[in-house]
Amino acid sequence: MVTVRSTFFLLLVSLWTIPFGILVTLAVLLPIGARYRIIALWRAGFMALCRVLLGIRYRVIGRENIPSEPCVVLAKHQSAWETVGLQEVFPPLVFVLKKELLRLPFFGWGLAALKMISIDRADARDALKQVFDQGRDRLSAGYWVVIFPEGTRVAPGQTCRYKPGGAHLAVRAGTRVVPVAHDAGEIWGRNAFRISAGLITVSIGPPIDPADKSAAKINALAAEWIEGEMRRLSPHRYPAPADAPSV
Repeated sequence: MVTVRSTFFLLLVSLWTIPFGILVTLAVLLPIGARYRIIALWRAGFMALCRVLLGIRYRVIGRENIPSEPCVVLAKHQSAWETVGLQEVFPPLVFVLKKELLRLPFFGWGLAALKMISIDRADARDALKQVFDQGRDRLSAGYWVVIFPEGTRVAPGQTCRYKPGGAHLAVRAGTRVVPVAHDAGEIWGRNAFRISAGLITVSIGPPIDPADKSAAKINALAAEWIEGEMRRLSPHRYPAPADAPSV
């Protein structure tokens, strides 16, 4: 049954995406706000399909930690869900993503029309410059900048090195960093075709002020909070060391 639901969901999402990809591309001459309103309709449909077909719900804890001004968001990346779900938590936003995604028919066209920050990961120096230049531009225009510092989807219970690009952007822009943890990977696997029903928890941490902090310090603080929170959200993924004292 899970396979049938997942297949039907992916089919409907594809059919739902095609007209919106075309529409938002044709609307490229309209103000950026109008393009975001178009995508907001697509997002509402996507989330509705998640609820109705897949039985996926979500909750947000720590909303009180969200500043009133746009910030840099450093988030855990486990699945495809958060690339849409976070848009409901931090609107309006742009993602830092690999430029290859812009070549995808319909979906990629929509990303391009929304002025996402696309980078060439093969050229690390130029990629950082793009993040800095475009990131400051988007922040000054009132958009949140969401970065997945591990650079790729990571399975629950695992972690990769946190790259410092987002922290450097925060220092250069004088903008706070908001760390975000979630457990979407528990029900929507990193490259899974079968998507389970369940409740996703998105946890938002206290913002990190860049004042008097290096990018390395900010990055370390964000990583420490996110990984610590992941152990609270998914304790079964982090077994205690064999030599840990029993309670």
